Amino acid sequence: MKMNKNLLAVLFLMLVCYGCSVDRYIPEGKYLYTKETVNITPDSVVENLDAIKTDLKAALRPEPVGSFLGGYPGLYYHYKAQREKPGFLNKFLNRKFGKEPVYDTDIETYEMEQILLNRLENKGFFYSTVSSEIVRDTSSKEAEAIYSLRLTKPYRLKTYQLDTDTLPVYAKIQNSMNETLLKKDMPFNLSAMKAERERIDTYLKGEGYYNFNGAFLIFETDTNQYKNKRFDQYLRLKKDVPSKAIIPYQIGKVNIFPNNRVDIDSTTLDTTQFANKNFIQDEVYFKPKRLDPFVLIEEGELYSPSKSKATGRRLGSIGAYKFVNIRYQEMDTDAEDSLGLLEANIYLSPLNKRAVRAEVKGVTKSNGFSGPGLGLTFINRNLFKGGESLNISLDGAYEVQAGGSGSNSGSTSLQLGLSGKLIFPRMLFPIEISKNYFKYDIPKTKIEMGISYLNRTQLFTLGSVEAKFGYVWQANKYVTHEINPVAINYVSLANTTDEFEQILDENPFLRTSFDQQFISGLTYSFIYNGMIDTQRQHQIYLNANFETAGNSLSLIASGEKPQNIFGLDYAQFARVDADFRYHFKLTEKQTIATRLFAGVGIPYGNSDVVPYTKQYFSGGPYSVRAFRTRSLGPGTYQPEDSETFSYYDQTGNLRLEANLEYRFPLVSLLQGAFFVDAGNVWNTTDNEALEGDTFGSDFMKQLGIGGGFGMRVDIQNFVIRLDLAAPFHDPSLAEGSRWSWDLENPILNFAIGYPF
Repeated sequence: MKMNKNLLAVLFLMLVCYGCSVDRYIPEGKYLYTKETVNITPDSVVENLDAIKTDLKAALRPEPVGSFLGGYPGLYYHYKAQREKPGFLNKFLNRKFGKEPVYDTDIETYEMEQILLNRLENKGFFYSTVSSEIVRDTSSKEAEAIYSLRLTKPYRLKTYQLDTDTLPVYAKIQNSMNETLLKKDMPFNLSAMKAERERIDTYLKGEGYYNFNGAFLIFETDTNQYKNKRFDQYLRLKKDVPSKAIIPYQIGKVNIFPNNRVDIDSTTLDTTQFANKNFIQDEVYFKPKRLDPFVLIEEGELYSPSKSKATGRRLGSIGAYKFVNIRYQEMDTDAEDSLGLLEANIYLSPLNKRAVRAEVKGVTKSNGFSGPGLGLTFINRNLFKGGESLNISLDGAYEVQAGGSGSNSGSTSLQLGLSGKLIFPRMLFPIEISKNYFKYDIPKTKIEMGISYLNRTQLFTLGSVEAKFGYVWQANKYVTHEINPVAINYVSLANTTDEFEQILDENPFLRTSFDQQFISGLTYSFIYNGMIDTQRQHQIYLNANFETAGNSLSLIASGEKPQNIFGLDYAQFARVDADFRYHFKLTEKQTIATRLFAGVGIPYGNSDVVPYTKQYFSGGPYSVRAFRTRSLGPGTYQPEDSETFSYYDQTGNLRLEANLEYRFPLVSLLQGAFFVDAGNVWNTTDNEALEGDTFGSDFMKQLGIGGGFGMRVDIQNFVIRLDLAAPFHDPSLAEGSRWSWDLENPILNFAIGYPF
């Protein structure tokens, strides 16, 4: 009789935990505090009773010792480490998993009773009662604290009003009372009062009350008017509130320091006035005309924290500044004045204007090619003194095919690339757009150009030119849009050998995908990044992309299908894909990360096949890690062992993937992960040269599935990752033999950054 592997694992864990008995370590006369119970008996119907109980339990101290499968391994490791000679292993286990014991004598029941009563009074349950007892079990040497509470009927709000006064600030507060958080019939709630005070403080700050503070407000409660546990709530200012706290402030002067340096006395610098702002700099580091749109603080307007925050965010988004510091200073005014004046000083500390970055790379590919690579990047962060950023990159790689046989062995690959990216921190558009049109961020204009050259001995040379023009901007804290109305790519395949011509002859789809040399179209990308809120338990990320090509060219193209433009066949297709990620934080350092990817490209019009450079592939360190890059699919296609260059065939115009990963800490900066990946690529039109490549209703049976273990070194969000994965389900095998569980031939993936 065979037992399920999972059941055996559970039984093993239970045996380990039960083996970690701590009874013999508990001091004589003491009991291990393992449980706390809060029993509530209300005198009337109480809403959200479970939430009240949860809040009360959260206030109790100390917390009981937690168990795992009936045992206390954390305590066991702690006790073992207290021995005279604990040994290295016990010290390590205690450091990683050890828990301090809590005994019945550590519980101050009277203090806990007072805390519980205080919590209840803060929620309106005045005159409630509480009692407690500690129940001890002599057989298990464990103790339980039981708190029994009797809840009286809560006091509920009858009226809420602001005291009347002639001070203008009272009228301003009254204008916001329709947004109050205190509603009729709600129970007395101290937390709600604090939130109401913060709301009024935020509102007044937004109305220009620079020196106001929520602590200047006081609530008064009157229960004498009613006999049925009702109360009236009054709000007023405390006595002796400073006069400057109850008047609004106006911006009297705006000073901007575009090149702030601590070693220079700002009084010696030249001042240029533009748009009622003073730009103070020794020489023109940043043109005032270009910097002004990022500053929303205007002379003559009331002080506004939201505009101040938005100004700091906008200035930081330029990319030329390391620090943005906005300080306000009160200007001399009469204490009796009803309006104060502020001087806004904006200090901008620039990054190094020019920088050069070098990157040495080592490349190993699934097709057997490996070798060194070098990348050089030159950066100018303020090219035309308007925050323009220029990046020029030169990349090169030389690879040798280590595997293979016969004439293929020792094949080399030389790859060279030169690219440039010019980013304007403003929108280049025929019509001038107001700086207030985009509320959160000013769109950037991106111009990109690049050329690349690939020489693959015994096969071909491939040259390409790419150019893009578009805009990128943040709609809010989470959402980013990028649109490229012009995206051009020209690919030239030349110097093909007889061997590669034979490959193309055997696969007409592949030849056609290379023949579509000219791609001109539009791309759009939508990103929602909820993972910037790192403290949230539920985190969501979505990257959706749309691309279309050839539509405008079809209006001016000539000839029969395939039509051409400037003597070149052009591609016509539409492609859409989405990358969805969900992270669930179990604890601060433990996360379950999931990912779903779906994408499809559809050729039409002038194209029968999606161009090769726009097709999908599966496998590799950012995909299904149990399969090498481009070695999975399409569908159930299995290349012959002799097909050294089969990776050209292993692409498709449809891709589906799913990933699941459990991430946890190991030691110091070292993180660990267990993961499972599944996915594949397919063709939506049958390619006769690739058996089993077509997408169909049985696609679930054609998924490549694998899993494994990974280790990551995380140094301030720079992640070096090693993932060891083995295939569980290989769609290239014969049906009935695909569940291979090939644990003896794992794939080692080396990568930078998390996979998702």
